[in-house]
Amino acid sequence: MQEVVSRCTHGIDLHTASHHRTNWPQIRANLHDAETRRCAQAFGAPLIIHAATRDGSLRQAAAKKNIPILLYEAGEAMRFDPEAIRTGVEGVLRVMSLLEMNPPPPPAARGAGRSDPLEVSDTKWVRTPCSGILHSEVTLGQRVTKKQKLGVVADAFGDKPVKIAAPFKGIVIGATQNPLVNQGDGIFHIAALGEGDGVEG
Repeated sequence: MQEVVSRCTHGIDLHTASHHRTNWPQIRANLHDAETRRCAQAFGAPLIIHAATRDGSLRQAAAKKNIPILLYEAGEAMRFDPEAIRTGVEGVLRVMSLLEMNPPPPPAARGAGRSDPLEVSDTKWVRTPCSGILHSEVTLGQRVTKKQKLGVVADAFGDKPVKIAAPFKGIVIGATQNPLVNQGDGIFHIAALGEGDGVEG
């Protein structure tokens, strides 16, 4: 806090998902703060989540000093994910350009031809109602409808499958990588999408 954060005007905190989970590239930030929102949009991740700060987090500590800070979440712990890395590096450079720390990026790095980031405020972990082996039927970044089957949890022989359904219309932003699941485990992280976001239901 003394040697780094207190000397900063802006910050970007880079994270993977926790062990045995993976995240679709996303920015978490306080979008009610105009400067933080400006940086989040410039970063250019496919998803921006308005999120309150967690107690004891770097983002909370920086916010108390009025330092705009972004939290970038992408990929899986202990693994190199080329797409997550590329999105993160390009995003950091775009924010640096916004802050006039770097020259403007070339058109290819500005997200030319790419749609604007989705902005959401509600997310939910879908938890398994039973233990068993997870057979996923969705991928990160996939849009889903309410009650759409995300996968099944079955026994070791594939018998007694229990359907796991989406609680609402949304997009898959995180998932477990461990096929062995226990009752109550978070297995799919879904960001809620409003009407007019391209998915019916």
